[in-house]
Amino acid sequence: MTGSATPAPSGPTTVLVIAKEPVPGRVKTRLTPPYTPQQAAGLAEAALYDTLRSVRAMPARRRVVVLDGRAGSWLPAGFEVRPQCAGGLDERLAAAFAGSIGPTLLIGMDTPQVTPQLLAPALDPGAWDDCDAWFGAADDGGFWALGLAAPDPRLLRGVPMSTDRTGAAQRARLTAAGLRVRELPPLRDVDTAADAAHVAAAAPDGRFAATLARLTEGTGR
Repeated sequence: MTGSATPAPSGPTTVLVIAKEPVPGRVKTRLTPPYTPQQAAGLAEAALYDTLRSVRAMPARRRVVVLDGRAGSWLPAGFEVRPQCAGGLDERLAAAFAGSIGPTLLIGMDTPQVTPQLLAPALDPGAWDDCDAWFGAADDGGFWALGLAAPDPRLLRGVPMSTDRTGAAQRARLTAAGLRVRELPPLRDVDTAADAAHVAAAAPDGRFAATLARLTEGTGR
């Protein structure tokens, strides 16, 4: 991914990537152990790199990184950067949507196996025909993608985050509001070392998989 590469053509939808600067000790702490904080941060940066590479190849009206921290060399051209607000995850996600106008799809940096093809249904020109929301469940009970035709922060505030019922609670909030919801395929977040191995196997050609392979070879894990 280079700064001179041309992003994909524009589309009807803004794509938000909510992310944290890959600083040792602040990211992927559940990977430590078996990995060191520096190694966990390297895996986080690789996951962010792969995610942004895929988003860059998707048709989008705007591409925005909603960032906790400072941008680094991992940020390619073609992205805006917006700081995350303070507060719990529900407040930070709500604020990310509040800063967007028109159809908006939010994803995280924990699913580096995401591809333009996987997200195509939510980004195609007809993605919002007879549809108010897109929802991608995570294997751990959370969710990895949420799209709203009309961003409304009230749809996220107060949803209990980081539990094995978060995804169900968030989806229930959408349907209770009368929204017509379409599904994206479920994906596995990278939280633990087992998750990392699973995701790397699902996307063996990415930087995340290459980074994990180097760490594994170096430690014999």
